[in-house]
Amino acid sequence: MKILIACEFSGIVRDAFILKGHDAWSCDILPTESPGNHYQCDVREILNDGWDMMIAHPPCTHLACSGAVWFKYKKDLQEEALDFIRLLLDAPIPKIALENPVGIISTQIRKPDQIINPYDFGEPFQKATCLWLKNLPKLVPTHVDAPLFGQTIDKGEIYISPSGKRMAKWYAMLRADGNRAKIRSKTFQGIANAMAEQWK
Repeated sequence: MKILIACEFSGIVRDAFILKGHDAWSCDILPTESPGNHYQCDVREILNDGWDMMIAHPPCTHLACSGAVWFKYKKDLQEEALDFIRLLLDAPIPKIALENPVGIISTQIRKPDQIINPYDFGEPFQKATCLWLKNLPKLVPTHVDAPLFGQTIDKGEIYISPSGKRMAKWYAMLRADGNRAKIRSKTFQGIANAMAEQWK
């Protein structure tokens, strides 16, 4: 299949699909961090290029609930971001998956088809991620909790801030990093592998 990985500079999802034999291309306004098939441009320029599938990772800066305290100051930016989401979801591509954190897409456009966590796919981290799907099945977790057999899922450590706020430790560690938004936007390898294995 000819697959577009929209708004991806890391190449993680692109390369997972290439390993499965697909003609996969990432696209972002940033250059790719991993050499390979990559369009460095606005994805709107190539949406009509005959793709069979698109997996989109649009920026969540103005959409995620983690920034809700600032929502009242960014109405115009939010509307612009939501218009971009609508454009991606309505793209003339037979199969579409759009991922984003929990946020206002759910209330302003529609609820997600699925919410996943990295620990569902073998990654020891918590990061609730919503998936909006078109002609694609829900992802089946590759790692399940099986307490009857003495197994548990490693969901990663939790950090409790001085104010009492609970968050995943990996995220708390990124808060002091100047590149945290870029790092947080990357797809976990376990999720990328599941997408490439299950979405055909």
